[in-house]
Formats: sequence, structure tokens, C-alpha cells
Amino acid sequence: MSSTRSGRSGRRRTARALWLFPVPALALHLFLFVYPTLQAFQYALTDWDGYSADYRSIGLRNLTELATADDTFRRAAENNLKLTLTVVLAQTALALLLALYLVRTTRASTALRAVFFLPTVLSSVSVAFVWRFVYDPDGGLLNSVLRAVGLGDWQAVYLGDPDAAVFWLAVTQVWFHAGQMMVVYIAGLQAIPRELYEAAELDGAGRLARFRHITWPLVAPATGIVVAYTTVQSFKAFDLVLGLGGNPPSPALDILSTRVYTTFSNNQFGYAAAQSVVFMALIALLTWVQRRTIRRATR
Repeated sequence: MSSTRSGRSGRRRTARALWLFPVPALALHLFLFVYPTLQAFQYALTDWDGYSADYRSIGLRNLTELATADDTFRRAAENNLKLTLTVVLAQTALALLLALYLVRTTRASTALRAVFFLPTVLSSVSVAFVWRFVYDPDGGLLNSVLRAVGLGDWQAVYLGDPDAAVFWLAVTQVWFHAGQMMVVYIAGLQAIPRELYEAAELDGAGRLARFRHITWPLVAPATGIVVAYTTVQSFKAFDLVLGLGGNPPSPALDILSTRVYTTFSNNQFGYAAAQSVVFMALIALLTWVQRRTIRRATR
């Protein structure tokens, strides 16, 4: 009887000790994420310049100016939404298409997976400089190819086009991360039981029907990961934008992360904190909308 009690008390002590393991990670999370986030909300209501010991509380004036009078921030938000929508649609479709063709483990597919995944291991700055050369309107790769095939009249200015620059940025982003998302989709496709496809074939279901009723619903978890990661990467394309467009980037390439950085650089810490709050709220809203859309589309 005493040995049973001692065994139970030992298990209780072990269980209590296990709860201590997350404490360091939780403390770092509170210090490095939660506390700065709460400070951002605090400074968003002030006119702090980042250096003075004192600052005034100005209520919602920063947020009101963002919503009604800051055309630069509005343009950056529009650019970011265009970039996110374009990259999410194009990168998700391309990654899924590549995964469907390379899901079988053969020597050729393994080699192609490595080729498509290779850009992911490169740094954002190196990718930006490579594509900056590709987009160069004078001696860049794209215009050189157009001249070589006799299509010199079709030459474009790419990143210098105020209406299309953000879409050329999206092309670079898709090239950069499509291979990485392909790997996620391949893992999701390989987890689908082959018996489902065999049963569908016996029932006379074609390739499109099998994709619509088996592949697409069962690959929904992978799609959720791809869409969420792609969205975050589109909002975090800070170094890619600065590498392609310089510092500060042109208004056609300015996105929310670079706009917040520029505002901080101009010693408008209170106003930049307000921009950061709107930034976080926009990401949260888009994430919620995406999750609901994916759930409905895969039912």
C-alpha cells in the first residue's frame, strides 16, 4: 500500500516538473512579442519621436490621420493587398501543379524537386539583386531576350512602371517560394490513401472528378499552410522590396512593412506604432477570411 502511494506521489511530482519545461519559452515569448505588442498600442496614442524622454498622449489622432489623410500609407496598403492576392493565387496554383506532377518518387521527380526548391535556400537580398538585373530596362535579361527574338517593341520598364511594378514584384516572390510550397503539397498528396483513387476509378470517375472530390478536399490542411505562409511572406517582403527598389522604395513598390520602417526612420515613432497596429489588424483580418474561405471551398 505504501509503495502504491509513493508511486502516485512520484508521478505527481514528475507531472508538476513537466510544467516547468515551457516556462523559459513562455518567458521569452512574453518579453519579445507580447510586451512589445502592448507597447505598440501604447505608443500609437502618442506623438513620441523615439528620442525625447517625454511625449504627449494625443488619443486617436494618429489612427484618424491614417484613415483619412495619409495617401502614402493608403497606397502602400493597396500595393500590399495586390501583392498578397496575386502571390497567394499564383503561388498556390503553381505549387499544387508542380506537386501533382512530381508527387511520385522517381529519380527524375526527385531531381526536379531539388531544382524547384533551390531558390528557397537563397537569401532574399541575393534573389532581389538577381531579379533586379533581370528587370533592368537597359541591359537586363528580359529585354535582351526580347531584342534577340525581334520583339524589341515589347520592351518594358518593369519595376519602373507605376501601375505594374507590384506585379513584377509578385513574379519574383512566386519564383522565390513556389518550390518550398510545392514540398508542403507533396507531403499532403502522399498522405492521401491510394485506395480512394482506385475506388473512384472503378466507379468511372475521371481525372478532374478525382481531383475535385478526393484530392482537393483532402489536401485542404496543406492548402491552409500554404495560404497562411504565403500571406505572411507577402507582408514580410521587406528585404526583397528594398533589394529591388532601393531605400526608400518608389511609391509603386512601397508596401506596409517598408512604409512602417520609413516612418520609424523619420523619427515618427508614435505614428509608426499606429501604422504597426493597423498592419497587425489587417493581417489578422486576412487570415480569418482565408481560413473561412478555405473551409467553405473544401467542403
